[in-house]
Parts: sequence; C-alpha cells; structure tokens
Amino acid sequence: MTPLSEDHKPDLPKEQDRVEKCGGRVEPILGPAGQYLGPQRVWLLNEDTPGLAMSRSLGDGLAHSVGVSWEPEVKQLNLEPADKFIVIASDGVWEFLSNEAIARIVWPYYVKNSPEQAGNAIVRAAAQKWKENDTVIDDITCITIFLEVE
Repeated sequence: MTPLSEDHKPDLPKEQDRVEKCGGRVEPILGPAGQYLGPQRVWLLNEDTPGLAMSRSLGDGLAHSVGVSWEPEVKQLNLEPADKFIVIASDGVWEFLSNEAIARIVWPYYVKNSPEQAGNAIVRAAAQKWKENDTVIDDITCITIFLEVE
C-alpha cells in the first residue's frame, strides 16, 4: 500500500504555522463544560468560526483568510506493474478506513473489473463505520480507478 497523499490536518506543524502566521488559531471545539472535544480545527483568532478540521480547502473564503490553503501538494510517482488501483476519496472515507481496509474492500471488485461497485462498497463501509463511531456522518465521496500498467 502506498499512500498517495497526506491528510492536511491543522495540527501538523507546517500547517499550523501557516494558519497562525495568517492570524488564525488551531484548537478543538470547546465543550459546554470547558473541555476540548474532537479534532484540532482552524478558527478565526477571536471568533469560533469557521471550525474547519482540515488546513487545505477549495472555495472557503473565510477559512482562506486565516491560512487555510487551496494549494495542493503535488507528488510525481512512477506506476509499476504491481500498482493495481487508485482510490481518491474525501475525508469522510479516510476517517475510519485505513489504506489496508480499503485495499481489502477493493480487491474482489478489481478481480471482477468492477470499479463502480468497488467505489460503492467503500462508501457503504465508510457510512457503516461512521454509524458505529459517531452520531453524524461526514461527507463520503469516492472515485476508484483500476490500472493496467505494462
């Protein structure tokens, strides 16, 4: 399994540094009893908004004003014959499913050459994990690409 990207979480040192230099702050939600809840989020310095749990985003002007970046990290990798598929998915998929779990889900569909069914199975598995672990379900989007590398 080769991860093709890194999650851009606000508490990664490089990401947090950029947010803070742009006048934002990084901390979890403050609960009713004064305790911190959930993941680190990006906030305006003196307001509890936008509360974004990632440090890269497209089209969020408010978050961009405090250092959330639209700029992607770009990697160039050479495909090898052992590379069989690529899964592009939103954070709602990766929250509870590891690369290894995704590979186990995709493989039977890869053998049958059914990328759409593989993507549907990933979405179902992610939704089930959210139901088991939380009271809400985050955005779950998935694209599955099967490769033929020679």
